Parts: sequence; C-alpha cells; structure tokens
Amino acid sequence: MSSTSTPPPTLPDYVLNPDAVLSDPSTTWRHGQPPDYTKTRQFYLQTKKSTHPATSLPALVENLVKNWEIEASYKPLLPEWRTIASPQSYTFRANGSPPQTAAQMLSVGTYNALIEPNEFYCPARSSFDASHKTFKRVMPSFAWEVLEVYAGPPRVVFRWRHWGVMKGDYVGTNDKGEKVTIKAHGGDIDIEGVAVADVNDKLQLGSVEVFFDPMAMFRQMAPDGETGVTKEAGTTE
Repeated sequence: MSSTSTPPPTLPDYVLNPDAVLSDPSTTWRHGQPPDYTKTRQFYLQTKKSTHPATSLPALVENLVKNWEIEASYKPLLPEWRTIASPQSYTFRANGSPPQTAAQMLSVGTYNALIEPNEFYCPARSSFDASHKTFKRVMPSFAWEVLEVYAGPPRVVFRWRHWGVMKGDYVGTNDKGEKVTIKAHGGDIDIEGVAVADVNDKLQLGSVEVFFDPMAMFRQMAPDGETGVTKEAGTTE
C-alpha cells in the first residue's frame, strides 16, 4: 500500500476517522459516557507539523492509533476493543521491555505501560485513573500525530510526535516514593519516537512496540532542573 493509494471501500472506519470508536453503540465507557476529544482535536489541527492526504497510509495509521488510544484509555471491556486483532494475543512493548498483554495494559493504563520508574514518576505508585489525572492536569490537550511511515502493512514502521502545553503543575510520586512537584511554565512539551506495529488484513493491531525517550517529557517540564520534592512517601491519587 503506497502513501498515496486510494483505499478500497472495505477499509474499516477506525482507519478513516480518528474518532470512529466514539460512536460505537452499546459500548461500556470507563466513566459512563464517551470521552470528549474536541479540544484535543482542535489543538492538533492548530499545531500539527504534518498534513497527510485523507486516504494516504500515514493518515490511515494515525487514525488507527488514535482510535486504539481511545479504546485503551476509555473502554474497560476488552471484547469491545475494535482496533486490536485479538485480546488474547495482542502485545505492547516500550523500549525493549517485556511485552504486556491487553489485559495488563487495561489494568495499569497507557501512561503506566509507557513510562519506566524514574526520579519524577513511578507507575507502580499510581493507578490507572490517577496516572491519567496527573498528566491531564499538566497538559489538558496532549495531541498525537504520525510524522512519517517507513514501511507498510503487515508490519508498519512509523515516526510519531506527541505534544502539548504545560498549563498545570505536575504532581507525582517518584521511584523512591517521594512526592515531586514541578510548577507549570506555560511552554511546550514535545516528544517524538518510533513505533513498529503488526497488523492483520483488517488493519487491526496484533502487536505494538514503541521506542522513545520517556525522560524527554520530564526534562521539558523542568528545563532548569527545579522541582519540589517531599521526602515522605507519596500516595496514589
């Protein structure tokens, strides 16, 4: 499939529309109703670096991943995920870590699946909901885009960008159990990485592996290294 090819009429909606799964009928949503991505999508349109033709491979990959993120973050029942090939065989890996199953990701959340314990944050000390609240408070709109696609299906290799504006203070618990506070500076947080995704003939994800520098986000939050650290053990929000 070339980056400018016209898709056949059988392509699934989750690669044609970034918000396709938000309209799924009879879905069980984590918070009782579909999430609202309106502000994030507006921020994306205003600040994205790349513009892909609607039927190009980069656009299809971008839509697939955005719908996958919605499902991973807001659909608590694995059988209702439409973007993965099989809840039993799907795996996710970050930076060469051991593969995680769909059930494991559903248990810990996408942030905790991506970030290793460090001096700013510890996934083991933050629940699914607490992790989302932590980073949503820092960046109310955290947009994502595909920059380039290097190889097409069945193994898709692409470079991506994830960015936002630090509008709120960061408050988290680090790998030592200390509470870490970083004051909001109103500047950009902008990270990039590469991903390798195996997909089936329906363009559903069978496995995903991402490579990026997770510390880049925290370095941009505290560019001068100034943080507030409370030595007492922090608590999960």
